[in-house]
Amino acid sequence: MSQEPISIEQKILRLNLDKSRYGTLAEIGAGQEVARAFFRVGGAAGTVAKTMSAYDMKVSDAIYGPSPRYVSRERLEAMLKHEFSLVNERLASSRGDSTAFFAFADTAAGRSFSRPEDGLAWVGIRFQHRPQEDPSDIILHARLLDPESVLQHEALGILGVNLIYGACYLHESPEALVSQMGDPVTPARVELNLVDLSGPAFAGVDTRLLNLHLIERKLSHAVLFHNGGQPVEPGSVLYKKPLVVLRGTFRPVLRVHVDILDAAAQQFRERSGPEEEVVSLAEISTRNVLDAKPYPPGDVLARVDTLSALGLPVLVTDLAEFYGLEEYLSRYSKRDVAFAIGAKILERALREEYYEKLDGGLLEGLGRLFKRRVRFVVYPSRQADTKMLLTAQNVEVTPHIRHLLRFLVESGQVDPLREYREENLGVSAAAVFADLQSGGTSWETVVPEAAVTLIKQRRLFDYPGCATHEPEG
Repeated sequence: MSQEPISIEQKILRLNLDKSRYGTLAEIGAGQEVARAFFRVGGAAGTVAKTMSAYDMKVSDAIYGPSPRYVSRERLEAMLKHEFSLVNERLASSRGDSTAFFAFADTAAGRSFSRPEDGLAWVGIRFQHRPQEDPSDIILHARLLDPESVLQHEALGILGVNLIYGACYLHESPEALVSQMGDPVTPARVELNLVDLSGPAFAGVDTRLLNLHLIERKLSHAVLFHNGGQPVEPGSVLYKKPLVVLRGTFRPVLRVHVDILDAAAQQFRERSGPEEEVVSLAEISTRNVLDAKPYPPGDVLARVDTLSALGLPVLVTDLAEFYGLEEYLSRYSKRDVAFAIGAKILERALREEYYEKLDGGLLEGLGRLFKRRVRFVVYPSRQADTKMLLTAQNVEVTPHIRHLLRFLVESGQVDPLREYREENLGVSAAAVFADLQSGGTSWETVVPEAAVTLIKQRRLFDYPGCATHEPEG
């Protein structure tokens, strides 16, 4: 039987009565909500050595050093370093043998009259998991989704308490630590889009799997992997950038996928201006893949790794519909978005059953998707049986939708790709995957070289051949 979640008050009381834990709470930007929670329950003097807050930028810089952005990972890490050093320096000689010290910090921007947007927060803790041990870190990035600032502040306080409790009592079970992070706030109030763990308390822990766990536990709709397949805060890549997005399973990534993205980005620049810095992005939806067949998280990471080997950022989401993905991306960028898709995907996107859960059906779904800055860029497909070329203009749709497709093409919201490679059109992803798993070699001709090398080296996707190794020296 599953246990009932521990209430926030119970978590705080346990911490306040635990003489082996002692530390500092430092909060910038959205009130002292975590400190308030500890003092409201009572007994906080047993756990809290100091609370502090700095709202003036010059005061904050005087304490932690200058920072180009005050709600940033850099500022959070400076706060953790400064506060942990102080508490350890001042108290280690008197109680360091029996006390594990910690420093909690958050820097946040909540909703206000001048900023009527989702709140943003970097939240972290540097802590000793045992007395006299070297410290470990947990760093989170959160979006605070409540419509009122007071509710955003409350949610931030709950998140901070959960983080301190998890660091102190759940560090040996990182999945449990992450799972309780949102209790009792709902995903409609707080969304976590990055968790990073480091230090001796987390030796051997794969933080990439933990970030996928955020999606599994409904704590996040998406996680972005970049810089060699590592999880990053999405805004660091997507913020205010024009985007070209390719959705797929990528099991494995094919040359045609790269061709689609390159051609779409080139056509995109012709329309938006050659000087634009366009971000090309691969997206994997667990709703389209994992719900149909429960691939293990390691399989998803194999796809992330092969895409990252090509230099692509990879967004893993639980968003099934295109309009849901567009709404997610619009949090970070209001610039143009092009979804690079094959003609067969366009066929599916124009089926009425795709929008059954919407009251307005197909028209509502397309209305939510095709804002002025959004369009489909459509790569042709070759029919396997008839060899007919499928394009944006001749895909098979029901007769009463044909005029709607014609309108979308003429308005430029469905944009046929002009440049494509004929040799890529007849490639079957299923056939490629079957050949890979059977130990064949023909799959290597349609998979990018960097991905082929990685698949062989690590035996990804159950590749049965002999693993290859990097030459020494």
